[in-house]
Amino acid sequence: MINLVDLRLDLVGAAGQVSILKGVDLQVPAGSAVSVVGPSGSGKSSLIAVIAGIERATGGQVVVDGVDLATLDEDGLSRFRRGRLSILFQSFHLIPTLSALENVAVPLELMGRRDALTRAADALAEVGLAHRVDHYPGQMSGGEQQRTALARAIVTEPSILLADEPTGNLDRANGEHVMDLVFDLRKKLGTTLLLVTHDAALAQACDWTCRMEDGRIVTPPDSWSNPSSAGQVLAGAPA
Repeated sequence: MINLVDLRLDLVGAAGQVSILKGVDLQVPAGSAVSVVGPSGSGKSSLIAVIAGIERATGGQVVVDGVDLATLDEDGLSRFRRGRLSILFQSFHLIPTLSALENVAVPLELMGRRDALTRAADALAEVGLAHRVDHYPGQMSGGEQQRTALARAIVTEPSILLADEPTGNLDRANGEHVMDLVFDLRKKLGTTLLLVTHDAALAQACDWTCRMEDGRIVTPPDSWSNPSSAGQVLAGAPA
């Protein structure tokens, strides 16, 4: 479960302090799929960064998979991400000097897993890239790179997957293929999915959708719906 209470994030830039997240309350039930939509600059990617522990909240509470992130130091946050949480980015973030197999094996190697390469090969096979294990990112198409990034994200069998515009750099056919894999693998692993997207069809494929504007969730509180109904709307925590 992801539980955010009065979450605030202020960042300091050239123009001074800027409020990015302005009191976000949100609960994502374990095993569910929730999409976050809204205009560019509304705080969606910052929300992902705070939940992942990449950015430290300025105020409020962030509890992810039962862990209050405020209680963890940087090493603790790194260990937490390795064991429980994965992120799928828009821009792939593959290491260009490593093969697909080596890229996928990285999180397992950081965990000290001796079977890292074997499990990485299995994960690449899951996303249809068994024939690309020895290829480098520059030798693969955008769709293949994103599938490699997906294999890396799921190879640790995370309890939570955060996806930040994962189809933003892909054409529609490749984007649909990647997201079909995301939803299939999520169901197989029982993973909680929080998906930031501008794609209305992707948003509706989730159990709930919440909308952000100007650093706040603006969907009305009475729109919380039964989690068994896909495509419904989520705002804050259930009553």
